[in-house]
Amino acid sequence: MKRKLWGGLAVAAVIAFVGAYALSPVFAAHALIQAGKTGDEAALRRLVDFPAFRASLKEELNQALADEMRDRAGEAGDVLAGLGMMLAPSIVSGAVDTLVTPEAIGQMVRSGEPPNPADRVRPRRDPAQRDEAGSDQDDIHQAWGYRSLDSFTVTLTRRDRPVRSLALILTRRGLFEWKLTGLDFQRDKP
Repeated sequence: MKRKLWGGLAVAAVIAFVGAYALSPVFAAHALIQAGKTGDEAALRRLVDFPAFRASLKEELNQALADEMRDRAGEAGDVLAGLGMMLAPSIVSGAVDTLVTPEAIGQMVRSGEPPNPADRVRPRRDPAQRDEAGSDQDDIHQAWGYRSLDSFTVTLTRRDRPVRSLALILTRRGLFEWKLTGLDFQRDKP
């Protein structure tokens, strides 16, 4: 009898561990979305690895600029495109370092758009006022899923722009802790 009890407890413990291990990114993603929607800066500071997130955003923006400059290279001339390619990383780096704050990440979660420098100059509103004013939160579709065992993605897609999405990449830290470490946005293709 004791043997069956211990065996049952061991099986229950393994199932509980596997369940917690598999569902931990869902809880972390939900906490991140809620903190972004409510503007809880303390929670966002806990849930975001800012150095990794800034590096990811710099990479995404530099790639977007390179793609745009390559597309426009024939229009403006190769010399100006080359100069722009040389200057872009330093401009992006400085902008991202000052732009990525808990407030900006909250705005990104609420809007489904990457951080925008123009948004930083707008006056802050109380989250309750934002909801009363008819925010975009209901117009954002969320898709959640694993990219790998240690990487989980929440993809935000605005209903008014279904071909453009923003993927928030969470990375496992230890067994059960997850942090927002990256960003991947799909750009509109002509």
